[in-house]
Amino acid sequence: MTLDSQHWTSLKTHQQRLKNTTLRDLFSENPDRFGQFSCSLDDLTIDFSKEKVDAEALAALVEFAKFADIEASRQKMFSGQHVNFTEDRAVLHTALRGQPEDQFVADGTPLSEMISEVLERMCSFAEGVRSGDIKSATGVKFTDVINIGIGGSDLGPAMVTRALSPYRDGGPNLHFVSNVDGAHLSDTIANLDPKTTLVLIASKTFTTAETIANAKAARSWLRDAMDNKGANQHMAALSTNLEGTVEFGIPAERVFGFWDWVGGRYSVWSAIGLPIAIAIGAGNFKAFLAGARSMDQHFQSAPLEKNLPVLLALIGIWRRNILGYPTVALISYDQRLERFAAYVQQLDMESNGKQTDSNGNRVAIQTGPIIWGEPGTNAQHSFFQLVHQGTDVIPVDFILGAKSGSSLTDQHELLQANCLAQSQALAFGKTQDEVAAEMKADGQSDDEIKRLSPHRTFPGDRPSTTILHRQLDPFTLGRLIALYEHKIFVQGVIWGVNSFDQWGVELGKQLAKALVPVVRGEPSENLDSSTSGLINRINELG
Repeated sequence: MTLDSQHWTSLKTHQQRLKNTTLRDLFSENPDRFGQFSCSLDDLTIDFSKEKVDAEALAALVEFAKFADIEASRQKMFSGQHVNFTEDRAVLHTALRGQPEDQFVADGTPLSEMISEVLERMCSFAEGVRSGDIKSATGVKFTDVINIGIGGSDLGPAMVTRALSPYRDGGPNLHFVSNVDGAHLSDTIANLDPKTTLVLIASKTFTTAETIANAKAARSWLRDAMDNKGANQHMAALSTNLEGTVEFGIPAERVFGFWDWVGGRYSVWSAIGLPIAIAIGAGNFKAFLAGARSMDQHFQSAPLEKNLPVLLALIGIWRRNILGYPTVALISYDQRLERFAAYVQQLDMESNGKQTDSNGNRVAIQTGPIIWGEPGTNAQHSFFQLVHQGTDVIPVDFILGAKSGSSLTDQHELLQANCLAQSQALAFGKTQDEVAAEMKADGQSDDEIKRLSPHRTFPGDRPSTTILHRQLDPFTLGRLIALYEHKIFVQGVIWGVNSFDQWGVELGKQLAKALVPVVRGEPSENLDSSTSGLINRINELG
């Protein structure tokens, strides 16, 4: 995508035209902005009426998407072409939630049968663990399951399992260990019984350093409590490396694989989702897949101007490249979505945090934004001060359910009111005159009004999008994740980057591997003075 295209110029022209127009002005000029600037798929509604766009700017954004040939790129991905061009791979995580009639193919091979075979094996295993048909070495039901992974092998299953905890229905307790810091594993197993604990080791290659280190420690914990054969019966692997998993002691029938066209951060739909299936049951896991498929079908068929992932992506382009806002706060007004921001953070920042385009040139525009956030209403009492009155404008994506996931409906109404109030306050703020009038009506003196009114003024004109659904359930969550997956893909196409590789994590891994023996005491003459000094200091303190 070239910066000198007429479409970039057009978008900048619209930004200049709207520069001195506030969101107050836009709502005053068009009281029905919600009707014009919201879009729905069944119960899922995205309201971007509080974004700093008007009809002309939105039309220009849609034209820009057409110029970027989003539809052709979308077709390439779904048809199995190697859109991951730096690793020469297809990108077909969508096939994992497909049906036979979708006819997904990779390198000439139909995928439905092999995907179905793995899915049914993992669902059968999950139901066996849940029911107690698959027993521990001591002949009793597993009470706890530890998933050991990192990155995409941890964040997705951990987030989804937490989000769908009401669907556990008697299943075992799920625990997630990712950090190579021994405290993570030791704190997790402190109150668990190894004789009733199943350990899942999630590593596509079965070589991920952090995961294997934790897996070996967990295996030792199991073996200390029972013989090796019994310990092996308490392990399963989510990996393609059958030789490595068998050598580790895991029976071949307890290894669940996936394929190189499934990227790590897109793997929650694959065998990496086994802990989810154990947590919520096979039926609910399949509903989770079905929700994602419904978004896939919408993304493939809806016109761009009514296409939810495309619209969400274009608003993001407007924020990032036209208005120049580098971050997005993702605020879920659902405590069970407390890990959702972290999940999308990896999904977005690892996908589009790139500075090299498809031609190997440095990109000339800003790419992936910084994604961060916490659940509301906690966020309101921590960093929302900066969001409302700080010197930087921070766009916000709000996520809200119409129905509560708990029996405390009065509290849910309070939650909803808070979410709506935050988006309202960000958009419209409160002028100093309005503050002064309120203080005067409250009987405060002119001196107090003059002293305090500047501090109590809210600038407003701060953009937000609200994503509303009926209620958080497996189908809804699958659809929501797929929405963000496709949004990120569209933005990657516009920026001209490969959203499906992650070379940026490799250098740190290589250096860490080389530094391990040095930290353990071996001499090295090739260190910079900072690293050498820090290692010496570590040894002094240790």
